[in-house]
Amino acid sequence: MSGVVLVTGAAMASSAHVARTLADLGSLIGITKVVAVDTTFPAHDLGSAKFVRADIRTSVIGKIIAVEDVETVIHMDLSATRGRAGSAKEFNVIGSMQVMAACQRSESVRRFVLISNACVYGTSPKDPAVFKEANTARAGVNAGFPKDVVEVEGYMRGLARRRPDMVATTLRIAQVVTPQFSTPLGRYFANPVLPIPIGFDARLQFLHPDDGMEAIVKAATEDHPGTFNVAGEGVLMLSQAARILGKPVLPLLPIGFGSSLRSTSKFMGTTLPTDLSRLLTYGRVIDTKALREEFGFTPKYSSMDAFNEFAASLRPGVLQWGGSRW
Repeated sequence: MSGVVLVTGAAMASSAHVARTLADLGSLIGITKVVAVDTTFPAHDLGSAKFVRADIRTSVIGKIIAVEDVETVIHMDLSATRGRAGSAKEFNVIGSMQVMAACQRSESVRRFVLISNACVYGTSPKDPAVFKEANTARAGVNAGFPKDVVEVEGYMRGLARRRPDMVATTLRIAQVVTPQFSTPLGRYFANPVLPIPIGFDARLQFLHPDDGMEAIVKAATEDHPGTFNVAGEGVLMLSQAARILGKPVLPLLPIGFGSSLRSTSKFMGTTLPTDLSRLLTYGRVIDTKALREEFGFTPKYSSMDAFNEFAASLRPGVLQWGGSRW
């Protein structure tokens, strides 16, 4: 039984989707109520989930957990860019600290699910071919969103040590590209021209949002302590993704690629986080053996399936004619 489930970051489309889906499933998966919290009212439908306006950076989150008698917390309020009041880092780091501190003190919370990100492994030329959960970052986590995620996962491990009676699950999500909500890599691929670093062809993995949702539901309703990589099977090269989209590439010098990527994308009307340039240069592949064998979940969609569905939702690139892809 999951009882009352609290979902953070409800103003983000992905979190709202999770809250709505859990509320819709309700008693079918042992959930009696879903409480969604954020500082601003979500623009997306929450279904039958209850919205509570609250700032997770303050101690009020502990009062909500106590009043609602929350048993399961799904912490999703991690973001590279934040369109709400306050900086992303404040919510990522300080907000996570407050939520976990409140759960540590709570007598009702028995399950905590952190929706993390594969960027915790960083991106560098020294990376292994495939990252396993026990691996640590070689480089590329010294600033921005990856640094925030590394800090938050550290707090999560501390929570698991201090509350051994609580089931603490961390899902490290691979890249998601979907028309359902905006993601940094999705915005990059939506550009009419794709800037790429000369001499590099990044390996990329994708996760279909339906598989991501199913993994979250499983983590929220079953006891699976530990950390698990979550990604679709297989990889795509960046050049392969560009051909599927039928979009021309703009080769840029690797030195200074980050600033060049941001300036050219801004010219095309797209805002991208600083760390995306490293992913587009070195790529990242994560191992999902533990997800299948220990967590007990195999994604239905491969990386190619997830990307093809996203590509079909975009306006055809200039290199596409008559539905064919070059």
